Amino acid sequence: MSRFLFVVPPLVGHVNPLAAVAAELTARGHDVAWAGHAELLRRLLGPGARVHDCALPPTDLLHRPPELTGPAAFRFLWRDFFVPLADAMAPDVAAAVERERPDLVVADQHAVAGSLVAERLGVPCATSASTSAELVDPLAGLPKVAAWLTDLLTDLRRRIGDPAAAHDPRHPPAGVVAFTTRDLVGDVPLPDGVRLVGPAVTSRPPVGFPWDRLDPDRRAVLVSLGTANVDAGARFLREAVAALAARPHVQGVVADPGGVLGDVPGALVLPHVPQWDLLARCAAVVCHSGHNTVCESLWHGVPLVLAPIRDDQPVVAAQVVAAGAGVRVRFGRVTADALGAALDAVLDPASGHLDAARALGRSFRAAGGAPAAADHLVAVAARTPATA
Repeated sequence: MSRFLFVVPPLVGHVNPLAAVAAELTARGHDVAWAGHAELLRRLLGPGARVHDCALPPTDLLHRPPELTGPAAFRFLWRDFFVPLADAMAPDVAAAVERERPDLVVADQHAVAGSLVAERLGVPCATSASTSAELVDPLAGLPKVAAWLTDLLTDLRRRIGDPAAAHDPRHPPAGVVAFTTRDLVGDVPLPDGVRLVGPAVTSRPPVGFPWDRLDPDRRAVLVSLGTANVDAGARFLREAVAALAARPHVQGVVADPGGVLGDVPGALVLPHVPQWDLLARCAAVVCHSGHNTVCESLWHGVPLVLAPIRDDQPVVAAQVVAAGAGVRVRFGRVTADALGAALDAVLDPASGHLDAARALGRSFRAAGGAPAAADHLVAVAARTPATA
């Protein structure tokens, strides 16, 4: 039996893939504990998870200024959230490591405290890439921003890590588990030590949903902008609802966590939806290109209309379009007519988008998902002993 400590940020899309891996490891008899925001983790993992609560910074990522996009949004994300998050989490992560004595720390790439604290304490650490954008160097065309981030991480390492270390903490010597496949990433060079395992999925706590209101005579279309874009998404959701209303042959299911839409005739508008279960009954998805939603859609062979907002989303959208499984629209400017035309395109079997989505889904399943990730992490834990 090996002992694992999973370190995660307070972001649903970063926790869900690792939850599937943890469930697989636990089923095999390994010991798994978590370090992160306890309230979120217990909601996502259930009451049986062993959780070490970590402090959070005062910054609220979910209310990031909606007008921030591009490099400005990237700088905000690291300077005002991920680095303060690492500083806040570091003491509690260290306490969790001391208490759990894990054979391997598994840290999300954006929960940098996991990687840096582990290196300071001499415990092996592998990271997880919750998005394929982290594998293709999204800052390759922005050298000044890349240098700025390197300096930011170097200063952070001096505070909570091993100042003598020189590697990028997102890519530690024990490697990276990436929840994607070559078919989606494309033919690009990858960093050393990356293991592509495809999306890791598992059952989730039930979410109430009016299944009896799904019309079997219409094609279901899910519209979702994830959990971190409430402030930015009102206009887009209204355009999406207008596009759906003009197409009586489809039934929209709209995730509206901010409650900006109210009652919409002909569509199901809910604050939360059971996305994984719902996707099995969808013909298309309209989304913000969040990696989790994209991969879950493609797993089910569902083509996408992609409206990236910021962060990794433009990279993920470009990968989906290059693979032929979706159509991209401009989030801030798209009209109901343009959005409807994109939806028509992905719903048309002759367009090839459905075939491409199904092919990506097959590649995901062939990669192994959570069992492949568990195999890899068990092997890493066995061959990489702690040094302190």
